[in-house]
This record gives sequence, structure tokens and C-alpha cells, in this order.
Amino acid sequence: MIDDIQAAIPLGVLLAFMIGPVFFVLLETSAIKGARAAIALDFGVIIADIIFLLIAYFSSFQLLENLSNQPGLYVFGGMILLLYGIVTFKKRAAKEANTSFKVTRNDYLGLFVKGFLLNFINIGVLVFWLGVIIVVGPSLDNQPNRMLVFFGSMLGAYFITDLIKIVLAKQLKRYLTPARIFWVKRGLAVILIICGVVLITKGFLPKDKLNIQDGLEMIQEHE
Repeated sequence: MIDDIQAAIPLGVLLAFMIGPVFFVLLETSAIKGARAAIALDFGVIIADIIFLLIAYFSSFQLLENLSNQPGLYVFGGMILLLYGIVTFKKRAAKEANTSFKVTRNDYLGLFVKGFLLNFINIGVLVFWLGVIIVVGPSLDNQPNRMLVFFGSMLGAYFITDLIKIVLAKQLKRYLTPARIFWVKRGLAVILIICGVVLITKGFLPKDKLNIQDGLEMIQEHE
């Protein structure tokens, strides 16, 4: 059991530093709106991860095959990210000089939903969890209790690492002016657009390029 926890922690930390839209939105939210707002967003992200993890666990191989045969899911998620990035990019700079943001309870709920949707529309996240289960499952003898401990520890390490990122990003708030906030949001929008284009491109690749199982086998061979 201890060995399973020790093996899960590095993966959780690695997951927290995977570069994607959630990574940058989390840092931006913490720097501009504060730590509590970022934590609300992060809770939404983690709930989406848990749902994906449960879907992956109960349908692993069959679902993996279905995803490979339905690249349109990548296009759908990519289009949402792309449109969200374009809308964010087109927003004008705030005129007010005050960089202090008051976050209400409704804002926290909105941030939670935003984090959930940002993660949930990215089909690549589901593919990631499927890959982890397929690679790690046999080493855990596919025992439900060991799987629960492993993935619980992994998500715990992920959340703690995110908290550290949030605290560090919050320190940037004192340096933010309306102009800098505007350019931070524009940079974030560009990142979202790039991530959307990448997902859409995956959807149009030939099926043999989307053979995830071959990729996982290559990973195992190099371990």
C-alpha cells in the first residue's frame, strides 16, 4: 500500500505541471482574482478528472477503441476551446485602474463550472486517464482497493501541487496593472486557441495516427 502511494505521488505532481489550457487559466485566476477563486476553479477541474477516471476505469479498452474510431470528439472539444479563446482575445482592456476583484458566491460557483467544463471538453484528458489505467492497472493487479489508493494519492498530490502553484501565482497580483492584466488575458487566449487547433488537428488525422494503444505499448517498452 505504501509503495502504491509512493508511486502515485510523482505522477500527481507531473499531472499538475502538464501544459494545457487548465494550467494557464488556473495561474491567471490566482494572479488576478485570488487564491480562493483559483481553488474553486481547481475543484471543478478535479471533479471532471474524477468523472473521467471513473469512466475510464469501468470501460477502459472498449472506450479507448471507440475514441480512436470517433475523432470527431476531438474536433468538438477543440472547437469549443478555439471559440472560447477567440472570444477572450477580442475582449477589450478594462478602463478602470483598480485591479482589486471582489469575488461573490455566485462567482465561485461560476469558476467551479468553468474549471469543470475546461477540463471536461478536452477529450485528451480522458485519453490520458485511460492510458494511465491501462499502463498502471496490471502492476496493481487490477485490485479495486489498490486502484482507489493509487489514484486517490495521485489526485491528492495533484491538488496539493496546484495549491502551491496558486499561492505562488497570487504573489504576482501586486505587479498587475490593467494593461498587464489585458495582455495576460490575451496571452491566455492565444494558448487556448493553440490548444483548440491541436485538438481539431487530431480529429482530422488518419486513424492510424490516433492509435493510442500503440503509443502506450511504446511507453511500456521504454520503461
